[in-house]
Amino acid sequence: MKMAISRIAVVATIFFCSTVSWAAESILRIGVMADMSGLYADLSGPGSAYSVELAVKDFGGLVSGRKIEIVQADHQNKPDLASAIARRWYSTEGVDVIVNAAGSAVALAVVEIAKTYNKSALITGAVTNRLSNESCTPNHVHYGLDNDAIVNGTVNALVGKGLNTWYFLVADYAFGTSLLTAATNFIEHSGGKVIGSVKHPLNSQEFSSQLLQAQASKAQVIGLANASTDMTNSIAQANEFGIAKGGQTVAAMIVFITDVHALGLQKAQDTLLTTAWYWDSDDKSRAFAKRFFEKFNRVPTYYQAADYSATTQFLKAVSKTGWADGRKAIAAMKGIAIDDFFAKGGKIREDGLLIHDVYLARVKKPSESRRPWDYYDIIATVPGDKAFQKISESRCPLVVKK
Repeated sequence: MKMAISRIAVVATIFFCSTVSWAAESILRIGVMADMSGLYADLSGPGSAYSVELAVKDFGGLVSGRKIEIVQADHQNKPDLASAIARRWYSTEGVDVIVNAAGSAVALAVVEIAKTYNKSALITGAVTNRLSNESCTPNHVHYGLDNDAIVNGTVNALVGKGLNTWYFLVADYAFGTSLLTAATNFIEHSGGKVIGSVKHPLNSQEFSSQLLQAQASKAQVIGLANASTDMTNSIAQANEFGIAKGGQTVAAMIVFITDVHALGLQKAQDTLLTTAWYWDSDDKSRAFAKRFFEKFNRVPTYYQAADYSATTQFLKAVSKTGWADGRKAIAAMKGIAIDDFFAKGGKIREDGLLIHDVYLARVKKPSESRRPWDYYDIIATVPGDKAFQKISESRCPLVVKK
């Protein structure tokens, strides 16, 4: 009798486990992990979650006839917290893919956990080029811009004007360090020179010490290897110090349209920047921006446009391959030609990097702006094969050297 009961228990356990497994596999769960309330909240945050929701809605809400669910979390710009969330999502809560992962240190942590659990990650909210080099994995794509693409257009434009000596203010974490490295390489390759740099903590309010050192360096350009409020605070305080009046140019390496809005055109005018996307570039971009504006009363950043695009491409891929195997899902994404409002003629390379055209923009003067958020004049298109690192130079172990 005891043996019969034991056998029944075993069968019931097997049935229960297989039922739970089938139930988990019958639902595709997307986890949007971003800075929901801090430094990068306007760049990604709730807007990223909404962009993913729009992508799922436009896809029909189902993939291969099965339901799609979205969960979200605030990583608070803490890599250890992001790791804990990713591990819990992947291991026990049935999340199949993480989208955004704003912040380079966070993204680097998330992709390793995706690899460990053989899940997928769509990194749209980070720019460190380590994601497609030393830290590349078969389980993630780097979708948007990286350090090389960001600095390429801006550095070439300024060095081309004869501004050859540079000094950098650097955010003291993975993003700032890798951006400085990329900028230094481009500056030196273009015939310029980086004569010094100084670091500052993430999410700083006070930059007087760093700006005084930069001013004393006599460099022609003070480069800002930081982002969001760190960058806007740097520019605002540089104006207070009269740095531009003293003949030095302040150049921000990474600028989002929300940053320009925060600064105002009076302070931001004539800033040169590189962007992956602009909301007013064509009818489809304007249509997406209109939907976003109705929700948030502001236009989307290129991170948020990338969230929509990457989610859509992932859903296309897993509709053919399934999503239980993260490596197969990402491999399928690499086989899809991308031609949407975000990445016209885009292609994901074997190192996981999305290659697409990027744009050199100039921030308009107040007198040039025709309506709210009409901030950019696109002055050049940089082809993807020119903007990003060549595949032959990749340090990604997935790349087969020819």
